[in-house]
Order: sequence, then structure tokens, then C-alpha cells
Amino acid sequence: MTSLALLHRNPTEAPWPYTSWARQARQVLADVPATAPARILITPDGWSPDFLTPVPSTPAASLAEELAVVRATPPEVITAQLARYYRNGELPAWLRPFVTDRQAALDRYADGVQAYWDAAIAPWWPAMQTALDEEVLFRARALAAHGPDALLADLHDRVRWERPVLTLVKPLEHHFQAVNKRLLLIPLIFSRGALACSTDHPEIVAVTYQARGAAMLADGPAQTAEPTETDRLATLVGRGRATVLRALTRPATTAGLAATLGLAPSTVSEHLAALVAAGVVHRRRAGRRVLYGLEPAGLALVTLIGADPANASA
Repeated sequence: MTSLALLHRNPTEAPWPYTSWARQARQVLADVPATAPARILITPDGWSPDFLTPVPSTPAASLAEELAVVRATPPEVITAQLARYYRNGELPAWLRPFVTDRQAALDRYADGVQAYWDAAIAPWWPAMQTALDEEVLFRARALAAHGPDALLADLHDRVRWERPVLTLVKPLEHHFQAVNKRLLLIPLIFSRGALACSTDHPEIVAVTYQARGAAMLADGPAQTAEPTETDRLATLVGRGRATVLRALTRPATTAGLAATLGLAPSTVSEHLAALVAAGVVHRRRAGRRVLYGLEPAGLALVTLIGADPANASA
């Protein structure tokens, strides 16, 4: 949904790091007629009922699982959600088929989303999934170390937490009260600051926000700078290790670093082992994964002598 919204908001050229992906996605929408039903997610008023994008039932629901939920949406759920937002009974034309011919409309929509996913998202999904996994690990560690108040306060620059009020800074004014509901945080690759809040679920309030790591969608892998006389960090520790150190300003896994930097996982593992041994990088286990981050000494190296030469002034 948010990837389609990004294309809609940027009809000519999408901003970095989405530019290359957006060009290919536009070609998909133009050349693959089966994707057409997915376009209903781009609505004139910017709102769509939650039954079209249901709240995930598990932490790592697959697209097939979520589309199965869509196809099985009970008529009473559709009726209740539409009645909540269209109290006068005047449904937009694009929503009427979900009432008059429910199963056919749900199947047509789900097929369209699947076709769009297969052509526009699936080729990029391994890198996206790596970025999202690392986002979840990072937030889980923040929650465990500092508690929910610190987690919510640092979620996004347009998410404000002043207990007990969570504010999403948006153009439209709207408020609601949630009692005895769970808060589900959903990181997105394509949000680009377009925060969303889902309130139709009887037990869950879902809030989406922009995940870090969307840069992996940029044109090709991240480019590593050639060691030059101005690249003091590369001179000190070597180009490969300098590149890994700079990337670890955001904690990451070995697979995430490899995908982001365009390096072989074995090469990244070798650099990480040396940096851990040197005491400038730490490793922390989170479930089945290992997350790497900068020790104070590593942060000092990057901050004091390791400014990226590509961004340095002459």
C-alpha cells in the first residue's frame, strides 16, 4: 500500500533512495494488466478500510497468509467498517463491489495485489526483509534496555509520546481513545514519513512508521570510497573495515551489512571479527540473530577521524 502511495505522490520521479525501484514499478503497472486491481489502494481521500490491509496476525506473516485473510473477510466485517466511515450510506463506486459481490471483489483485489507483489516487490524483497528484520531487532533491544517510554519517544521525528498520549503529526486532525488494546508497531520501507494508524481492529491499534535501512533500494549497492590521503579511517584500519565501521552507526547483522554494502557475507564476517577483537565493535545476540554495533571506541573513530570522504568538504 505504501509503495503504491509513494508512486502516486511522486508521479514523475521518486526521490532517493526509491528512484530506481520506482522506475521499474511504474513499468510493471503499465505492462502487467493483472496488477490493476491493486490500484484501489490509492484512494482520493487517502483512506481505505482495514479489511483491505488487515492487521498482521503474527510477527512475520507471509503475503500468502495475509491475502488468505483478505479473501475470507466476513460480510459483517465489511459492513461494520464501511458503516463507520460512510454513515450516510453513500459508498464510493470503488467500494460498492465489496458489498454487492463480496467474494468476487475480494478475490479480484487479492489477485491484483499478488501480481503487483510478484513483479514489483518480490525481486527486492530479500534486501527489504533484511532491513526490516534489523529494524525489529534494534527496537526490541531498545525496548528491553530502556522501556516503552524511550522506545516510543525515539520512534520517528513526527511521532510524539507524552504519556498517555501518542501523537502522529499529520495534516488532518483526528483523535480517539484506546482502552485495553495492544499497540502494534509496523516498520515500513516505503513510508517516507507517511505515518498511518489503524483503529478498526477490536483488540489492536496499529501504528506504522518509516524503518531505517531503506537506502538498500538505492541504485546498486553502496559504493565504498577508494582510500585516499583524506580518508584517515581507511588509512588506519583498511578500506573494508572502515566501510563496515561507518555502516555500524546503525546496528546491523552480518547479512544486513553484506546486502547494504554489496560485499560477500564471508568478507563482512572477517572484518567484524577483527573489529570485535580490537574492541571497537560489540556483538549482541537477539534471539537467533546477532546484532553488531559500535563500542564507544568505535564511535570515536568514526566521529573524530572517520568522516566519510565522499561527504567531506574540499
